[in-house]
Amino acid sequence: MAGATFGTGLAQRIAHQHRHSGRSADLQRIADEIAQDRQSLLGAMDALGVPARRYKVYGGWAAERLGRLKPNGVLYRRSGLSTLIELETLRLGVEGKTLIWRTLLVVAAGEPCLDESQLHNLLDRARGQIDTLETLRLTAAEAVFSPRAGSVTPDSQ
Repeated sequence: MAGATFGTGLAQRIAHQHRHSGRSADLQRIADEIAQDRQSLLGAMDALGVPARRYKVYGGWAAERLGRLKPNGVLYRRSGLSTLIELETLRLGVEGKTLIWRTLLVVAAGEPCLDESQLHNLLDRARGQIDTLETLRLTAAEAVFSPRAGSVTPDSQ
């Protein structure tokens, strides 16, 4: 739950920061899907009788906020690496989410309260999110590390 809360906040922040870029639709779609996936996780937890612990929700929220304070040497604007690091972090979170859905699919075989079809859909959607995030990550990496990086910013992609 902490990871889902962290990921939801991070995805929403990335989408907001890039709302004027050419990839804003992809980023907003992913942010919306991650928020929906968090709700699906809450539903599965409820179905299994697993309580959502407030301290985990608040911990995920606080961790996302603290992640904004990374020392990147730039005080008033984002550094070129910020987008790349955020996309990598979000992708790792989605990779972790696939493990949750795969685990719940194993559990669903013996738990009629879990919908295997929904879990398969969630797993497929997470894989699609990974593919999109990888494309965005590679674009951001090229913008930061290519020889022409001084003339291109990740936001202009």
